[in-house]
Amino acid sequence: MPITRRHLLLSGIALGSAANTALPLPALSQEPRRGGVLTIHLGSEQRILNPALRASTGVYVITSKIIEPLVDLGEGGKIVPVLAESWDATPDGKTVTFKLRSGVQWHDGKPFTAADVQYSAMEQWKKHLNYGTTLQLYLDAVETPDPQTAIFRYSRPMPLNLLLRALCDLGYVVPKHVFESGNVLENPANTAPIGTGPFKFVEYQRGQYVIAERNPNYWRQGFPYLDRIVWRFITDRSAATAALETGQVQISAYNGLPLADIDRLRKDSRFEVSTRGVEGNVFNNTLEFNTRRKELSDKRVRQAIAHAVDVDFFLENFLYGLGKRATGPIPSLSPEFFPNNAVPYPYDKARAEKLLDEAGYKRGAGGIRFSLKIVPIMNGEDVPLLATFIQQSLQQVGIRVEIVQLDIAGALSAVYRDWNFDLATGWHQYRGDPAVSTTVWYRSGSPKGSPWTNQFGWQSDKVDQLIDQAATELDPARRKALYAEFVAAVNDELPVWMLTERPFYTATSKRVQNHHNVPRWDSGDAHDTWIQAG
Repeated sequence: MPITRRHLLLSGIALGSAANTALPLPALSQEPRRGGVLTIHLGSEQRILNPALRASTGVYVITSKIIEPLVDLGEGGKIVPVLAESWDATPDGKTVTFKLRSGVQWHDGKPFTAADVQYSAMEQWKKHLNYGTTLQLYLDAVETPDPQTAIFRYSRPMPLNLLLRALCDLGYVVPKHVFESGNVLENPANTAPIGTGPFKFVEYQRGQYVIAERNPNYWRQGFPYLDRIVWRFITDRSAATAALETGQVQISAYNGLPLADIDRLRKDSRFEVSTRGVEGNVFNNTLEFNTRRKELSDKRVRQAIAHAVDVDFFLENFLYGLGKRATGPIPSLSPEFFPNNAVPYPYDKARAEKLLDEAGYKRGAGGIRFSLKIVPIMNGEDVPLLATFIQQSLQQVGIRVEIVQLDIAGALSAVYRDWNFDLATGWHQYRGDPAVSTTVWYRSGSPKGSPWTNQFGWQSDKVDQLIDQAATELDPARRKALYAEFVAAVNDELPVWMLTERPFYTATSKRVQNHHNVPRWDSGDAHDTWIQAG
């Protein structure tokens, strides 16, 4: 039976739409307006609000307004100062010095100092942060000769451009005095964050909302403009579209709406629906393999599964053509590192059948070779849709697949902490450099439970070595060559398959001003954002 959109929709995964209720827009204002409440839609919650422990856009969307990084991406993708005012590196790449901003206060009134940077780097980024553990693997110490200086000491070279790009996502600083006592993973500040940002945490109601209010002592004088930001958890994506159209929310970020509504609202003059302001976060749909499972320990089986899935058909018929087939873990939008390789696993059902036969898994009773369970990690609507598409695709080559439906917190625990899965579908986000949040999907040694890291029971000395060499290579041409070797190796072994390469879309009411003007705006601080009166 051919797989069609209708077939998948009848499987219970609906692409909803919402009522089209018109709202008048006020005339454009030239001067920023102070006051007002910005309401942002989130499709799920991750139950942690500490970006120094959990690198995720679902966390950043909230906490980037409350907790600040050392640096961020500015206009044109340039690195701009935040808590660090300046930086410098020694020629050997083993010492990086940050001069920190003075006069900054934590929301509880304590002063921000280099001790907070030292604590965050050594005790949270290096030990617990899902991408930070690999990035900071060779960070030996952070010295603090005075309250405004933090000196990072590495045992192997750390390319400055890599570190700065990484710290936009992996450089959020938390207060030492709040975290240094007790179990860091159980600290109340993980759900009631204290930061230095333009907005102060007020309340978190599980399953409903998070509220933050204007920080009157913010170090950027005269900011923020808004009085309050409210993040509403609306898991029904069609209801989220209705909330946007009726003005109950003003922003839905990172593909938070049904794909059908994203396509429709791009033509609605009341909203901007675009990839502007999220250029720093290209993403892939992933299929992750638990290689502890006997059948999946054989790479021929993993390769057969890849050949059995018609990715181009899925993109065109279920994702409205919003993306293209990936050629590996480094996207084409990263010319500094993209190896220009061809699609490694074109759709080829006959090849899939042959590989499965060669691996010793011939069809048995009812044409079934073996059965698997798949866990969708519910980042977006497309994730369970892809799980169903994979289920039906593999059925055609004799693999029975059962879908295990969990909320995002349960799915993250099942896959990355408990290893209780055979297959998993989710997202990988590329953040400008493979060493930031990509190679950690393949490098061994990540702490058990770290989301979006190699928890697949797979290890390769060759790949570990390539990752470490590339991350510490100071010559750009040599780094690119090492990453080309890395891509070839992981495309062959396939512990995780990057199926698609896609941009994020954000829907924003045109009443919102000063938005999406930097490459990771949805994960930025919104200090200069304001709302037209209406």
